[in-house]
Amino acid sequence: MTLAADTQSSTRDCGLLTDLARVLRAHLPRPRRAPTPPERPSPEDAVVRALCHDMRSPLASLEAVLGSLDRAPAQAAELLALARAQAAHLSSMLRTADATGGAVRQSPTTRRLGDVLCASVAASGLPRSQLALEVDGDAGDVGVADARVQRILINLLENAHRHGNGAPVRLRATARTGWVELALSQAGVPVDRVVQHLQTSRPPVDLTGLGLWSVQRQAGELGGRVLWSENGSVFTLVVQLPDR
Repeated sequence: MTLAADTQSSTRDCGLLTDLARVLRAHLPRPRRAPTPPERPSPEDAVVRALCHDMRSPLASLEAVLGSLDRAPAQAAELLALARAQAAHLSSMLRTADATGGAVRQSPTTRRLGDVLCASVAASGLPRSQLALEVDGDAGDVGVADARVQRILINLLENAHRHGNGAPVRLRATARTGWVELALSQAGVPVDRVVQHLQTSRPPVDLTGLGLWSVQRQAGELGGRVLWSENGSVFTLVVQLPDR
Protein backbone atom coordinates (compact mmCIF):
# COMPACT_ATOMS: atom_id res chain seq x y z
CA MET A 1 0.00 0.00 0.00
CA THR A 2 1.35 3.33 -0.90
CA LEU A 3 0.42 6.34 1.16
CA ALA A 4 -0.11 8.91 -1.52
CA ALA A 5 -2.77 11.34 -2.60
CA ASP A 6 -5.40 10.21 -5.06
CA THR A 7 -4.68 12.72 -7.79
CA GLN A 8 -7.88 12.10 -9.73
CA SER A 9 -10.11 12.30 -6.64
CA SER A 10 -8.35 15.45 -5.42
CA THR A 11 -8.79 17.14 -8.78
CA ARG A 12 -12.43 16.19 -8.84
CA ASP A 13 -13.01 17.63 -5.33
CA CYS A 14 -11.19 20.84 -6.16
CA GLY A 15 -13.31 21.24 -9.26
CA LEU A 16 -16.47 20.75 -7.19
CA LEU A 17 -15.36 23.34 -4.66
CA THR A 18 -14.53 25.79 -7.43
CA ASP A 19 -17.98 25.34 -9.01
CA LEU A 20 -19.65 25.74 -5.63
CA ALA A 21 -17.71 28.93 -4.93
CA ARG A 22 -18.68 30.29 -8.34
CA VAL A 23 -22.38 29.62 -7.66
CA LEU A 24 -22.17 31.25 -4.26
CA ARG A 25 -20.42 34.31 -5.66
CA ALA A 26 -23.09 34.64 -8.33
CA HIS A 27 -25.84 34.78 -5.69
CA LEU A 28 -24.10 37.03 -3.19
CA PRO A 29 -25.16 40.70 -3.26
CA ARG A 30 -22.57 42.75 -5.08
CA PRO A 31 -21.32 45.90 -3.40
CA ARG A 32 -22.58 48.99 -5.11
CA ARG A 33 -20.46 52.00 -5.69
CA ALA A 34 -21.64 55.15 -4.02
CA PRO A 35 -23.05 57.53 -6.59
CA THR A 36 -20.65 60.28 -7.55
CA PRO A 37 -21.90 63.50 -5.98
CA PRO A 38 -22.82 66.11 -8.56
CA GLU A 39 -20.21 68.78 -9.10
CA ARG A 40 -21.09 71.95 -7.27
CA PRO A 41 -21.65 74.86 -9.62
CA SER A 42 -19.24 77.77 -9.59
CA PRO A 43 -20.51 81.03 -8.07
CA GLU A 44 -20.88 82.46 -11.58
CA ASP A 45 -22.95 79.47 -12.74
CA ALA A 46 -25.05 79.69 -9.59
CA VAL A 47 -25.82 83.34 -10.34
CA VAL A 48 -26.95 82.49 -13.87
CA ARG A 49 -29.11 79.59 -12.65
CA ALA A 50 -30.68 81.74 -9.95
CA LEU A 51 -31.40 84.51 -12.43
CA CYS A 52 -33.03 82.13 -14.91
CA HIS A 53 -35.09 80.57 -12.11
CA ASP A 54 -36.37 83.87 -10.72
CA MET A 55 -37.10 85.47 -14.10
CA ARG A 56 -39.65 82.83 -15.07
CA SER A 57 -42.49 84.13 -12.93
CA PRO A 58 -42.27 87.86 -13.77
CA LEU A 59 -41.76 87.08 -17.46
CA ALA A 60 -44.83 84.84 -17.49
CA SER A 61 -46.83 87.56 -15.72
CA LEU A 62 -45.62 90.19 -18.16
CA GLU A 63 -46.58 88.06 -21.15
CA ALA A 64 -50.03 87.40 -19.66
CA VAL A 65 -50.63 91.10 -18.96
CA LEU A 66 -49.53 92.18 -22.44
CA GLY A 67 -51.71 89.47 -23.99
CA SER A 68 -54.74 90.79 -22.10
CA LEU A 69 -54.44 94.38 -23.26
CA ASP A 70 -56.40 93.81 -26.49
CA ARG A 71 -59.04 91.63 -24.80
CA ALA A 72 -59.74 94.00 -21.92
CA PRO A 73 -59.42 97.59 -23.19
CA ALA A 74 -61.43 98.91 -20.25
CA GLN A 75 -58.69 97.72 -17.88
CA ALA A 76 -55.81 98.99 -20.01
CA ALA A 77 -54.53 101.45 -17.39
CA GLU A 78 -54.48 98.80 -14.65
CA LEU A 79 -52.83 96.23 -16.93
CA LEU A 80 -50.18 98.72 -18.02
CA ALA A 81 -49.41 99.46 -14.38
CA LEU A 82 -48.94 95.75 -13.71
CA ALA A 83 -46.73 95.44 -16.80
CA ARG A 84 -44.57 98.34 -15.65
CA ALA A 85 -44.24 96.77 -12.20
CA GLN A 86 -43.11 93.45 -13.66
CA ALA A 87 -40.69 95.18 -16.02
CA ALA A 88 -39.23 97.14 -13.09
CA HIS A 89 -38.87 93.89 -11.14
CA LEU A 90 -37.00 92.28 -14.04
CA SER A 91 -34.72 95.31 -14.37
CA SER A 92 -34.00 95.15 -10.66
CA MET A 93 -33.00 91.48 -10.87
CA LEU A 94 -30.77 92.16 -13.86
CA ARG A 95 -29.02 94.98 -11.99
CA THR A 96 -28.40 92.63 -9.07
CA ALA A 97 -27.03 89.90 -11.33
CA ASP A 98 -24.89 92.36 -13.25
CA ALA A 99 -23.42 93.79 -10.05
CA THR A 100 -22.79 90.27 -8.76
CA GLY A 101 -21.46 88.48 -11.83
CA GLY A 102 -18.73 88.81 -14.36
CA ALA A 103 -17.80 92.46 -14.38
CA VAL A 104 -14.15 93.26 -15.09
CA ARG A 105 -12.29 93.45 -11.80
CA GLN A 106 -9.57 95.90 -12.74
CA SER A 107 -10.82 99.27 -13.94
CA PRO A 108 -9.06 100.65 -17.02
CA THR A 109 -8.38 103.90 -15.13
CA THR A 110 -8.42 105.00 -11.51
CA ARG A 111 -11.62 106.85 -10.63
CA ARG A 112 -12.54 109.06 -7.71
CA LEU A 113 -14.64 107.38 -5.04
CA GLY A 114 -17.04 110.32 -5.25
CA ASP A 115 -17.65 109.57 -8.94
CA VAL A 116 -18.06 105.85 -8.20
CA LEU A 117 -20.64 106.67 -5.54
CA CYS A 118 -22.67 108.81 -7.94
CA ALA A 119 -22.50 106.17 -10.69
CA SER A 120 -23.57 103.46 -8.24
CA VAL A 121 -26.59 105.46 -7.08
CA ALA A 122 -27.66 106.03 -10.69
CA ALA A 123 -27.26 102.32 -11.58
CA SER A 124 -29.07 100.97 -8.53
CA GLY A 125 -32.53 102.31 -9.34
CA LEU A 126 -32.87 103.78 -5.84
CA PRO A 127 -34.75 107.11 -6.06
CA ARG A 128 -32.39 109.96 -5.23
CA SER A 129 -35.05 111.50 -3.00
CA GLN A 130 -34.88 108.39 -0.81
CA LEU A 131 -31.11 108.60 -0.29
CA ALA A 132 -28.95 110.78 1.95
CA LEU A 133 -25.39 110.56 0.61
CA GLU A 134 -22.59 111.76 2.89
CA VAL A 135 -18.93 111.88 1.89
CA ASP A 136 -16.72 112.81 4.83
CA GLY A 137 -13.52 114.80 4.42
CA ASP A 138 -11.26 113.59 1.63
CA ALA A 139 -13.09 110.28 1.09
CA GLY A 140 -14.47 111.43 -2.26
CA ASP A 141 -10.94 111.86 -3.63
CA VAL A 142 -9.78 108.31 -2.76
CA GLY A 143 -8.74 106.49 -5.94
CA VAL A 144 -10.72 103.42 -6.99
CA ALA A 145 -8.97 101.03 -9.39
CA ASP A 146 -11.16 97.94 -9.01
CA ALA A 147 -14.66 97.48 -10.44
CA ARG A 148 -15.69 95.39 -7.46
CA VAL A 149 -15.99 98.53 -5.32
CA GLN A 150 -18.80 99.80 -7.54
CA ARG A 151 -20.39 96.36 -7.59
CA ILE A 152 -20.45 96.36 -3.77
CA LEU A 153 -22.09 99.79 -3.70
CA ILE A 154 -24.70 98.87 -6.33
CA ASN A 155 -25.60 95.70 -4.45
CA LEU A 156 -26.02 97.57 -1.16
CA LEU A 157 -28.20 100.26 -2.72
CA GLU A 158 -30.16 97.79 -4.86
CA ASN A 159 -30.87 95.64 -1.82
CA ALA A 160 -32.10 98.67 0.13
CA HIS A 161 -34.27 99.64 -2.82
CA ARG A 162 -35.84 96.21 -3.34
CA HIS A 163 -36.39 95.21 0.28
CA GLY A 164 -36.53 98.49 2.21
CA ASN A 165 -40.24 99.20 1.68
CA GLY A 166 -39.40 102.77 0.71
CA ALA A 167 -37.62 103.58 3.99
CA PRO A 168 -34.99 106.36 3.77
CA VAL A 169 -31.42 105.22 3.15
CA ARG A 170 -28.25 106.84 4.43
CA LEU A 171 -24.94 106.06 2.69
CA ARG A 172 -21.80 107.47 4.30
CA ALA A 173 -18.24 107.21 2.94
CA THR A 174 -15.38 107.81 5.36
CA ALA A 175 -11.62 107.65 4.82
CA ARG A 176 -9.51 106.49 7.75
CA THR A 177 -5.82 105.68 8.01
CA GLY A 178 -5.34 102.78 5.61
CA TRP A 179 -9.07 102.09 5.27
CA VAL A 180 -12.20 103.36 3.57
CA GLU A 181 -15.59 102.73 5.18
CA LEU A 182 -18.86 102.52 3.28
CA ALA A 183 -21.75 102.52 5.76
CA LEU A 184 -25.37 102.06 4.69
CA SER A 185 -28.15 102.59 7.25
CA GLN A 186 -31.88 101.91 6.95
CA ALA A 187 -34.73 101.32 9.38
CA GLY A 188 -37.00 98.27 9.39
CA VAL A 189 -34.36 95.83 8.13
CA PRO A 190 -34.91 92.12 9.05
CA VAL A 191 -31.60 91.80 10.87
CA ASP A 192 -31.52 88.03 11.35
CA ARG A 193 -32.21 87.37 7.69
CA VAL A 194 -29.63 89.90 6.49
CA VAL A 195 -26.93 88.51 8.79
CA GLN A 196 -27.70 84.99 7.60
CA HIS A 197 -27.16 86.05 3.98
CA LEU A 198 -23.90 87.78 4.91
CA GLN A 199 -22.56 84.64 6.58
CA THR A 200 -23.43 82.24 3.75
CA SER A 201 -20.37 80.77 2.03
CA ARG A 202 -22.20 79.59 -1.12
CA PRO A 203 -24.49 81.63 -3.37
CA PRO A 204 -28.23 81.12 -2.74
CA VAL A 205 -30.21 78.77 -4.96
CA ASP A 206 -32.38 81.72 -5.98
CA LEU A 207 -31.81 85.47 -6.01
CA THR A 208 -32.86 85.86 -2.37
CA GLY A 209 -29.86 87.33 -0.57
CA LEU A 210 -27.65 87.17 -3.66
CA GLY A 211 -26.63 90.82 -3.40
CA LEU A 212 -25.59 90.50 0.25
CA TRP A 213 -23.72 87.26 -0.41
CA SER A 214 -21.91 89.05 -3.24
CA VAL A 215 -21.01 92.00 -0.99
CA GLN A 216 -19.26 89.84 1.60
CA ARG A 217 -17.54 87.78 -1.09
CA GLN A 218 -16.21 90.76 -3.02
CA ALA A 219 -15.19 92.62 0.11
CA GLY A 220 -13.17 89.57 1.17
CA GLU A 221 -11.53 89.35 -2.26
CA LEU A 222 -10.43 92.98 -1.86
CA GLY A 223 -8.95 92.25 1.57
CA GLY A 224 -11.81 93.97 3.36
CA ARG A 225 -14.49 92.97 5.82
CA VAL A 226 -18.19 93.46 6.46
CA LEU A 227 -19.51 94.56 9.84
CA TRP A 228 -22.97 95.44 11.07
CA SER A 229 -24.69 97.05 14.01
CA GLU A 230 -28.19 97.86 15.20
CA ASN A 231 -29.28 101.04 16.92
CA GLY A 232 -32.94 100.85 17.81
CA SER A 233 -34.82 100.23 14.57
CA VAL A 234 -31.92 101.35 12.35
CA PHE A 235 -29.61 98.71 10.92
CA THR A 236 -26.18 99.74 9.64
CA LEU A 237 -24.01 97.62 7.39
CA VAL A 238 -20.37 98.72 7.10
CA VAL A 239 -17.95 97.61 4.38
CA GLN A 240 -14.32 98.33 5.27
CA LEU A 241 -11.87 98.24 2.36
CA PRO A 242 -8.09 98.69 2.55
CA ASP A 243 -6.77 101.89 0.95
CA ARG A 244 -3.70 100.71 -0.93
